[in-house]
Amino acid sequence: MSDESFSVICTLITGRTLEQAKGMHGGKTEEEYKQAVDKAFLSPEVLDKLSLKEGDEAIFKTSYGQVRVRVYADAGLPSDVVFVPMGPTANALVGSDTDGSGMPSFKGLQVEVSKP
Repeated sequence: MSDESFSVICTLITGRTLEQAKGMHGGKTEEEYKQAVDKAFLSPEVLDKLSLKEGDEAIFKTSYGQVRVRVYADAGLPSDVVFVPMGPTANALVGSDTDGSGMPSFKGLQVEVSKP
């Protein structure tokens, strides 16, 4: 990442959404599902800090991986939290380490958010 770019450090949480559930009924290879999970939600404050507006793309980077996805505002999120619907995008950020539990940690990871 370039020293010239500005980024914000947040906490990543993942979970299910109604839009995602509807998309799953059509199949995970269908466009409706892909659109439902290939996005991230941030507080309006973080969008402002990064000079992003809804529908813009941002880069999300954890110690496990990096993705570039469209961002949307969620006024209900704390300013230091990012929500990504569970699916391929979230999986790229959480990694596969399960610490013996059989399930990776889908919540509480540190994520760096930056403008492309």
